[in-house]
Amino acid sequence: MIFILSFAGCTGSNTSVQENAETETALTEETLPEETLSETETSAAVTAESETETSVLETVPPKDVVEEGMVPVYGNQLKDGSYSVQVDSSSSMFRITECTLVVEDGNMQAAMTMGGTGYLKVYMGTGEEAQKADEQSYIPYVEQEDGTHSFTVPVEALDMGINCAAFSKNKEAWYDRVLVFRADSLPVEAFADGVISTAETLGLEDGSYSIEVSLSGGSGKSSVESPAKLQIENGAASATIVWSSSNYDYMKVNDEKFEMINTEGNSTFTIPVLYFDRGMAVIADTIAMSQPHEIEYTLTFHSDTIKKDES
Repeated sequence: MIFILSFAGCTGSNTSVQENAETETALTEETLPEETLSETETSAAVTAESETETSVLETVPPKDVVEEGMVPVYGNQLKDGSYSVQVDSSSSMFRITECTLVVEDGNMQAAMTMGGTGYLKVYMGTGEEAQKADEQSYIPYVEQEDGTHSFTVPVEALDMGINCAAFSKNKEAWYDRVLVFRADSLPVEAFADGVISTAETLGLEDGSYSIEVSLSGGSGKSSVESPAKLQIENGAASATIVWSSSNYDYMKVNDEKFEMINTEGNSTFTIPVLYFDRGMAVIADTIAMSQPHEIEYTLTFHSDTIKKDES
């Protein structure tokens, strides 16, 4: 499996640096969202990000990107094709702006683009392993038209933590990262037959059911009621999601927006259940902050808990 990654600045040195020694830049994705910039502005931002990388604002601890309950998805479990895929990185300095996953004959590769030019090469392993490896095993960057760097790297599986060492241009050191290529960001059609469970494959007849549902993501403070109401209509599944607060005003599934179905009490929504027994990515917009804010969550609907509503 090979990925193309775009990074911000890299060089070549033999010093392995742990994530907790890394520092934040003065120019971050939060303060300068790339999607709001013109091509010229983006190029300027990339240069500024590289130049300010040595600014010491705060120590950036690594983020745990491997979620509990994740089950690896290998290339032979996907249909051949090209798909946009979300990539979670343990480092905010290792900012992946987009990634295209290519599946062919059970092998996967992805084109990943980063938000800067701070890394010159990557190695699929730890920084310690990179120091001992020969130069031919390093993956050099390819400069894109907008000045960003891209890398083509192998990936073993989705929904699995993958070590990726990146060599910093300014620090001349290897930095350890963990990447997770998220299976829940792929369309249902990307999975091979029999890999995921749907209302059809489970043989669910039209009607009302209950099902246990688990939530992950966000700050960990929110929860949803479980079991949830499950409805099968014309072979399609939907669930009623009741949150632990009244601060959510809409949800999104596959970019489709769903409004609240209640006016009082905790925020309640009816959303489609695309599949069972694997994490399904959703977005919930909270109004609890000073400004509305979309938060990414994962819902897992457990098919072995489905019970027919006999009332």
